[in-house]
Amino acid sequence: MGKIIAIANQKGGVGKTTTSVNLAASLGVLEKKVLLIDADPQANATSGLGIDVESVEIGTYQLLEHTADIKDTIIETTAPNVDLVPAHIDLVAIEIELVDKEQREYMLKKAVVPIVDQYDYILIDCAPSLGLLTLNALTAANSVAIPIQCEYFALEGLGKLLNTIKSVQKIHNQNLDIEGLLLTMYDARLRLSNQVVEEVQKHFNEMVFKTIIQRNVRLSEAPSYGESIINYDASSKGAANYLSLANEIIEKNK
Repeated sequence: MGKIIAIANQKGGVGKTTTSVNLAASLGVLEKKVLLIDADPQANATSGLGIDVESVEIGTYQLLEHTADIKDTIIETTAPNVDLVPAHIDLVAIEIELVDKEQREYMLKKAVVPIVDQYDYILIDCAPSLGLLTLNALTAANSVAIPIQCEYFALEGLGKLLNTIKSVQKIHNQNLDIEGLLLTMYDARLRLSNQVVEEVQKHFNEMVFKTIIQRNVRLSEAPSYGESIINYDASSKGAANYLSLANEIIEKNK
């Protein structure tokens, strides 16, 4: 049965989509069958895998509305072993449309049931908010990976996210675990980066992934070519970092 991992943090610009796309591609290269669900109205994970967002006719929106079967929303990507449920800007409307629905937090959980056994990992790229979309992802997931950038306000908002995770555990999904905290955008030359790493490791200890994602030009360039870092430059530091993270997750889930 596939493990469902939500990649979430209500702060924008922390590396959620970069992590979703490149972790999916890295797991794929390591011969795991992966489905990436783009649950962010910005649809960056969709375009980051080379899919033209404008051409998306059915995707996460229809999935959450339950107007399409998940099998009909899945498309293949150029990344080996990686499939995608794409997003479109129309996903913005979903929060309003789900508000009156019964069991609105469980829409994604119910939708993925038919295909859970077909994948080793299902990754959900969450929107930078703690709204209904993210709530659906956390309710559907077995665990949550939290990217944290190595910058001054890194820990700000983390308390809020952890409280949200606690309330989801209490009310909607008792089995939700924290897969790990992932330090991103690390620059070894900056004292601040090193301080943030120390602080996060001191506070959260075992919860922090050993892999740290370093700032890397190739990593920033890859999405503009619609490619994962593995396809774009497999020899780069960014590719090595994400392969290391994928290996760490595989080891942890043996």
